[in-house]
Amino acid sequence: MDAITTLAQLEALFGEVAAPSRLKEVAFISPHYRALIAASPFAMLATSGPDGLDASPRGDAPGFVAVEDEHTLLLPERRGNNRADSLRNIIADPRVALLFLIPGVGETLRVNGKARILAAPALLQRFAVAGQAPKCVVEIKVETAYFQCARAVLRSKLWDPAAAVHAAGALPSAGAILAALTRGEIDGEAYDQALPARQRSTLY
Repeated sequence: MDAITTLAQLEALFGEVAAPSRLKEVAFISPHYRALIAASPFAMLATSGPDGLDASPRGDAPGFVAVEDEHTLLLPERRGNNRADSLRNIIADPRVALLFLIPGVGETLRVNGKARILAAPALLQRFAVAGQAPKCVVEIKVETAYFQCARAVLRSKLWDPAAAVHAAGALPSAGAILAALTRGEIDGEAYDQALPARQRSTLY
């Protein structure tokens, strides 16, 4: 297969960008984009750092990412696995990208900008849930925002209940994966048995 190595080749392959695709991109959070963020309980955060790229999920009640103003988003960092890959990257390179998803909605929202990590006690308390404040808050200064059309979601049948994987054992469990990767150093069955209670007790 011939490789596409120049912008001219790429543009010839895809053709011109349609006017709506250009005009939907703005340098601020418009009222309509604010409504999409307020409805979203899930986002993917992409970062870049000296050790490579990272894309990791963030989720909470709809609107968990706060629109401070039309140029600023606030993303609380909840408990996780303590790898802090995204945060390590932000310290080295503030460029970030967010992809917001809304269950049942085909369109997604993309936001790009520059981030910094904040830990002022009053700010953390503002985002407390069940008495538990986040570890820190990622402040994102918006540079571009635009919605993505629904084609990918429609093709994937992401929100189609008939496409959901329900059967127990249809996919390897977290414990099975860890047991295989560590050649039995981690007891997969014990890990899986303890995981639901551990997740419930450490959500926040």
